[in-house]
Amino acid sequence: MPKASSSSSARPSLRRNQACLSCRKRKLKCDAARPHCGTCVKQWQAQISVPPPPGYAHPTEPQCSYDPVDGLPLAPDVDPLDKIRDLEDLVGHRRTFSASSSPVNNMTTGTAYSPDYDANGSGMLPSIALPHASLDVNSMSADRLSHSESPEMHHKSIPRSNPLSSLIHSGWNPDLPEPAVLDHYIEVFFNCDPCGSRVLHRPAFLASMRLPPKSPGFPHSAVLHAICASASRWVSKNIVTLPDGTRRDRFAEFHARQTRQYIDRTMASGEDIFPVMQACVLLSWYFYSEGRWVEVWIFAGFQTRVAVPLRLNYPGTFATHNSGSPGAYLDPPKDLLDLELRRRTWWMTILFDRIVSVGGWVHAVDERDIGTELPLRTLDFENNHAVSDNPQNLATPSLFTEHPTQYTDSFLLLIKALMLFGRVTDFGVRTNLRAPATHPKIQNPFRLPGFEELDRLVCVDFLASLPHRYKNSFGETNSLYGGGGLDTDLYMVHLAPHAAAITLHNPYLDFSDPQSISTTRCMEASRAILMQHYALTATSFDITRLHPFATICWYLAAVVQVQLCKYFIESGNTDREYAVWGEINVLRFAMTDYGQRSPIGTRQEKLLQGLMTEIVRMTTQQQPLEVGIPLYPFSHAGLFARYSGSDEDEPRNAHIAPLPLSPSYDEDVSPPGMASTPSQGHLSPPGTATENGWTMGDRSPEAMLARQVSYAQ
Repeated sequence: MPKASSSSSARPSLRRNQACLSCRKRKLKCDAARPHCGTCVKQWQAQISVPPPPGYAHPTEPQCSYDPVDGLPLAPDVDPLDKIRDLEDLVGHRRTFSASSSPVNNMTTGTAYSPDYDANGSGMLPSIALPHASLDVNSMSADRLSHSESPEMHHKSIPRSNPLSSLIHSGWNPDLPEPAVLDHYIEVFFNCDPCGSRVLHRPAFLASMRLPPKSPGFPHSAVLHAICASASRWVSKNIVTLPDGTRRDRFAEFHARQTRQYIDRTMASGEDIFPVMQACVLLSWYFYSEGRWVEVWIFAGFQTRVAVPLRLNYPGTFATHNSGSPGAYLDPPKDLLDLELRRRTWWMTILFDRIVSVGGWVHAVDERDIGTELPLRTLDFENNHAVSDNPQNLATPSLFTEHPTQYTDSFLLLIKALMLFGRVTDFGVRTNLRAPATHPKIQNPFRLPGFEELDRLVCVDFLASLPHRYKNSFGETNSLYGGGGLDTDLYMVHLAPHAAAITLHNPYLDFSDPQSISTTRCMEASRAILMQHYALTATSFDITRLHPFATICWYLAAVVQVQLCKYFIESGNTDREYAVWGEINVLRFAMTDYGQRSPIGTRQEKLLQGLMTEIVRMTTQQQPLEVGIPLYPFSHAGLFARYSGSDEDEPRNAHIAPLPLSPSYDEDVSPPGMASTPSQGHLSPPGTATENGWTMGDRSPEAMLARQVSYAQ
């Protein structure tokens, strides 16, 4: 039966091969219009209506081409000479682009991402980084690319003579940046990263990077990806700022995903477990700096559970006895360097567990289950000195008060300071674990078993016992871990005990009680943290190079100040209240300044603002979040500094944000009720010992604040 006639039947049918190439390939109807058929025009319009993915560009015109069929003009409305000139210009542009761009970026099945390298010395090109084809690596051959109709594929197709081919054939991982770029990231990582770099031996690592990529001694790709993610905080320019003020680094996130893929693969196969364990440590500290609390908590537990079957918690990081299995997953250390690498990987895992648990969480590994001796000094580690094992471990009775010269440096003191903080966390967890819900608030915590001993150790003995050369938080500026500037480990040694003191005493803080020892402890600790910050701002050191845990110490000091501010508001002491607002804003500014490089600072400041909602509502100050005081007598800047000779001649108000809603659950790293105490040199006993504590003299909030302000002046 013949088909019913329709209006479209009146349109003349096309001759064979008259339709455009695209419509023929896709078996679509084509009207053979020139220069572009209607179908291709519609598809192109739909394509350009959506923003392109990062690194791509939409075609400037529909991709519609025709066969040179007899009787049909090739392009009736285009002068052939003009077309030739356009093509010549395009070829010249591509040659210029190829000469100036990096031969290797990143190549994955999807849209790999890596910045280009700038040979002029800046290290990075801030413009774009496009995905490369993979030259058969990802099942797409060069022949297939050369026949592709996509202009992006034509633009990025790489000739077989390109140096990229030799890199791939040599065994270079195509997901990594090219060697020159990667070397730059590694250098930045060792110079700037205050955490993960501790688990790697820099001289040996740099030497291994000179080996062929297929060599067994070449660094594991998981470690290299983790280094790229961590180092990107200091060099990446491909950062997107989200509406809430947090930052997203696409380059870092790509390499973090690659690291996680290796971790998942090793979980299934057990292959290369120790280098992947090291990569996991590096990635964990990256997540912590980003303030990604869910991943932080997951990785803290994962690392410790992986390290236990590796026997890293045994002396010498290896044991075959007292085990139901024939041995550890790792062979015994093959040399002293291998032994020390295992020790440091273990201790950085334990420190990470202690730091992420400061909110009152149970630790993944109990201190009683750690038999590993403390590591060697950094100087001995870096220079491969033949030194006997450190005689101290967590079972050493005088661990926190005796520091043998041959086995003491800022990194070892940091381990002790953070393990001491861990004891405070354990005490709080175990005190409240079985306490009844209706249990009245304890007014004198010194009656609790073990509280007085822990208080003396945290608030007095540890800092008082520091060797003379470590009494000053700035220490020696030529420290191996100071990067030619501030010794960031030693600086944290003078913050962490005060943060621990606030955490220990904050539940018992009572400004209405002039005899409250806990109130005095918290105020002294908060003041010490502020003094350390004032002293730091008097230098030219970039505070974003500090350990990310510094933001938690600032937050805990601010918690005390917020409670003091509320007390002065309720008592109507406006002058004292105004001074406290200045202290709070100093700490807020420190967090937001740190957040310019590591989002953990921004997240902590947002959490603090949620805690400040009540006092902002109660205060009579007109603009409490803009109250400022000089940072320090010799400071180079004020709280809201003006920058002469630049476009920023107005006060920097980036940290003065409207009050957000209460922070979401995944951003709450520590409950508002928790606090901690800072340090300034060592804190000598503030009074004479009594039967149940200390006699402090004048401990009223007004007197303590007066002493605090006098330090700032």
